[in-house]
Amino acid sequence: MSEQEQKSWFSRNWGWVVPVGGCGCGCLGLILLFVFGIGATIFGVSEMMTNSVPVGYAIEQASKNEKVIQFLGEPIESYGIPSGNISLDNDDGNVDFSISIKGPKGKGTLIVSGIRVDGEWAYEDLYVRIKETQEEINLLVNEKVLENI
Repeated sequence: MSEQEQKSWFSRNWGWVVPVGGCGCGCLGLILLFVFGIGATIFGVSEMMTNSVPVGYAIEQASKNEKVIQFLGEPIESYGIPSGNISLDNDDGNVDFSISIKGPKGKGTLIVSGIRVDGEWAYEDLYVRIKETQEEINLLVNEKVLENI
């Protein structure tokens, strides 16, 4: 009978030791830290945009507009992450983004563009583009618009 040489513990288990690391903070730990860090940043930025005054105002105006209600139905709600930018500097700033909205009858995109001067927002663009027909419904009727400043 011949003697067989047994492999070392590391030789048998290297496939999971290297990614996990000796103390649990190897490659896998660094990857998870990176993924969760990026995810938290994206979530924080999207939450900031979603809870901003222009977003709330825009969704409120879309929800009250009869033509939008006719195309999308009630209730109208936002979904997804707003895309674009919002910049604030004390009482001044600007906003330029789009928000996906939907209702029981259809979907659309809410477009918002404007500036903030001395804490008051003035909108240059505020309209809904209906997905099926590509029709644009202006929500700035009788509102303070950028040209009047």
